[in-house]
Amino acid sequence: MDKDELYLTMLDGLSRYLDNPFARDLVRTVSRHPLPGLAHSLNKNQVASKLWLLNALAQVQPGPLGTVVVLGGWYGMLSAMLLDDRRFAPAQVVSVDIDPSCQPVAETLNRRHLEAGRFLALSCDMRRLDYGGISVSLPAAAGGQLKLRPQLVINTSCEHVEDFPSWYGRIPTGMLLVLQSNDYFGCDEHSNCVADLAAFRAQAPLTEELFAGTLPLKRYRRFMLIGRK
Repeated sequence: MDKDELYLTMLDGLSRYLDNPFARDLVRTVSRHPLPGLAHSLNKNQVASKLWLLNALAQVQPGPLGTVVVLGGWYGMLSAMLLDDRRFAPAQVVSVDIDPSCQPVAETLNRRHLEAGRFLALSCDMRRLDYGGISVSLPAAAGGQLKLRPQLVINTSCEHVEDFPSWYGRIPTGMLLVLQSNDYFGCDEHSNCVADLAAFRAQAPLTEELFAGTLPLKRYRRFMLIGRK
């Protein structure tokens, strides 16, 4: 048995012991999509940042959420965590990523919610969306388009957004936002890092700030803002 098979077998056994739907979804996803990036999406920094987000959001915005749009959604991990968290009960979560290879992985991970009509994965550029009403092309059998009106927009990848002011300008005034960035300037993929929380506030000004904080991690700090534009 090679190392990958060993880890998958252990994960499968734990999912059965815990009897947890999320764990079973994860086993199925890793089996079908054995990607290094999927493992990276589950590293301790990524998970810590997502848990920090969920706990902070629950403090300032408790109760059921409507339609949530997760930008830079990657493999749909944050969407899955939101949909499985009883504190939020979102009506629908839409995961948006510019990389089309992410969509099938996100759909596998969130299959339960996809089948229930509570999850969508879109392959598009967040900088071109109309956040007042996001149009989604339906399959030919369904015909037409679906227009989604988000009540919450989450962007945990602000450090990746080139021309951030242009993207931020597309967000309607009054929209509830959760934003994360970091000071990891050493990563070549990061084109929009900020030096500290004050710089992040200046980059993404809010009319109503519900939360602002810094999470120290091993090689960098992650910053988060929650509030209304």
